[in-house]
Amino acid sequence: MNAPYLSVVIPAYNEERRLPFSLQRIHDYLERKAESYEVVIVDDGSTDNTVDCVRALGDSRVALVHNEANRGKGYSVRRGMLTARGAYRLMCDADLSTPIEEAERLLAAVKAGADVAIGSRAARGARIEQHQPWYRENVGRLFNLAVRMIAVSGISDTQCGFKLFSGRVAEEVFALSKVNGFCFDVEALFLARRRGYRIAEVPVVWRNDVATRVTPFKGARAFLDLLRIRVGAHLGRYGAGGSRPSG
Repeated sequence: MNAPYLSVVIPAYNEERRLPFSLQRIHDYLERKAESYEVVIVDDGSTDNTVDCVRALGDSRVALVHNEANRGKGYSVRRGMLTARGAYRLMCDADLSTPIEEAERLLAAVKAGADVAIGSRAARGARIEQHQPWYRENVGRLFNLAVRMIAVSGISDTQCGFKLFSGRVAEEVFALSKVNGFCFDVEALFLARRRGYRIAEVPVVWRNDVATRVTPFKGARAFLDLLRIRVGAHLGRYGAGGSRPSG
């Protein structure tokens, strides 16, 4: 079986209500394109009918990966990226806070020479149609400052859940990644930068979903994970860094 042009990887935990609508929107958009695609749903131990909703689709282009227990968003995205077969691999959230149509901008950035293209709510030209509560936005700004100081400099928004990797880069980066929680985005970008890959920050449309599952505890843990990433690199847990691989 030939590998698809694009893989869309969606981590899902108790998404029986939002996922069917989102999958239909993704399907409608990608059907208008001439390229082949697949959607990889990684169910993170849901306790609702998420798995049944996906299986009921009976669509050969939708692959279901099921975690027997809740392992975390980072674990699920990593598993999805390594299961996917696409020449390009897009991670997005089940709620489509960034509309799937914005994939066109990320694909254009990669075709222009980037190895990784990330959706950004902070880049010039981004449009936020529904903001987070003020306290979440302020914590987000503080976290982004910490990210730039500790792990990945020069990127203003590492946490938008809309990122595109070439297949080769996805396999290299996520084979090395270890963070299972919400700081996995930072780790992936840290590893891509460490291996010399080019990262493009692309302005996107974004709207907050009030049903977010980022709790204060998980947010606090993300700050600790930043330190774990830096210490882990110092201790050699990610292997040797180096220049961009050739070929």
